[in-house]
Amino acid sequence: MNPDASTPEIHLNEIGQIAVTVSDLARSKDFYQNVLGMQFLFDAGPMSFFQCGKIRFAIGTSPELPGKGGTILYFRVANIQQTHDLLAARGVEFVQKPHLVAQMADHDLWLAFLHDPDKQAIGLMCEMPRAAAG
Repeated sequence: MNPDASTPEIHLNEIGQIAVTVSDLARSKDFYQNVLGMQFLFDAGPMSFFQCGKIRFAIGTSPELPGKGGTILYFRVANIQQTHDLLAARGVEFVQKPHLVAQMADHDLWLAFLHDPDKQAIGLMCEMPRAAAG
């Protein structure tokens, strides 16, 4: 599909997170944090997050996404709903629409998932700043 000049462009060019699907979250969290010494950030539902330089690394379990050993690349986007809507208009089918995953001190983490033509999961991630209370 060729977008015309009036169609906003999408460029997924910054990987913000990589996730690996694991079979036992507690065992894997202990391994990555205490054996490999990764900097633990937070837990969100069936996932644990670590910082690796500028890229966040996540481990988690999920019945909807690839099984044990699956890897997901997450592309950082500025506006997850707009990106979702533009990709959906181009015929992309989403496995999970944009949804809130974790509330941090200064932002909310939103994710959405789609498949590439070979059914590999791709994540979109957006860290939406929160308005300062005042």
